Amino acid sequence: MLNGRSLGFIGGGNMAEAMIRGLLKARLLRPQEILASDVVPERLAYLEQTFGIRTSQDNAEVAGKADIALFAVKPQIMSPVLDGLLDVITGHKVLISIAAGISTRFIAEKFPGKVRVIRVMPNTPALVLEAASALCSGADALPEDLELAKRIFTAVGKVVVVEEVLMDAVTGLSGSGPAYIFLIIDALSDAGVKVGLSRREAQLLAAQTVLGAARMVLETHKHPGELKDMVTSPGGTAIAGLHTLEAGGLRTTLINAVEAATRRSMELGRKD
Repeated sequence: MLNGRSLGFIGGGNMAEAMIRGLLKARLLRPQEILASDVVPERLAYLEQTFGIRTSQDNAEVAGKADIALFAVKPQIMSPVLDGLLDVITGHKVLISIAAGISTRFIAEKFPGKVRVIRVMPNTPALVLEAASALCSGADALPEDLELAKRIFTAVGKVVVVEEVLMDAVTGLSGSGPAYIFLIIDALSDAGVKVGLSRREAQLLAAQTVLGAARMVLETHKHPGELKDMVTSPGGTAIAGLHTLEAGGLRTTLINAVEAATRRSMELGRKD
């Protein structure tokens, strides 16, 4: 439990839903301790009916009532959202932002007094409680605020703590990474169909292969290169496939994708 503190989601989209689902499943919060605001009444009705939480179309009402305000809005609208909360945010509240590219300094400077800000970059596998989230603290956040955020995001996956200067890199890697993996699964599925498998069989095998490989990395704690060598026998099928991937520049392409997404995150931050 979070010691009776309430959590208010500013923005009730997919990530907020994933967080609510995870927090309730982990029994960190009870439905009556969770609030959410959104501009879409139908969305709020869905969240209220599905999870039994309290909802409102008024961001200030939710932020005012909650002990912890979690900002789950797009970075492009973060500034006006914060402007609407100047009268309800005090130094006693913990502010958690998952808006890509928005710095803790930008959030803190919106308010006249000191505010306790934690910045988090989760990713969409939070929807199945398998998120990869990176956290960092703002200048006036307390150590216990970071621990609180770690507990919240551990409910939907795995957590690391980094310096804020690395948050754009996190956005480029794990924040955008699910899209890269979905593309890889889709391509592997197409390949399976090309060599004779049904679409359903190919997609299941591709997705389960990615899941299984990821679990091997996490649970064996071995380097991916070592695990790769376990699959690759001399003159076998895997080395033939790996040779083709290397010739096609897969490794370089993925590195370039992470760098491009990192740069875009930096650009979003400069617009704040």
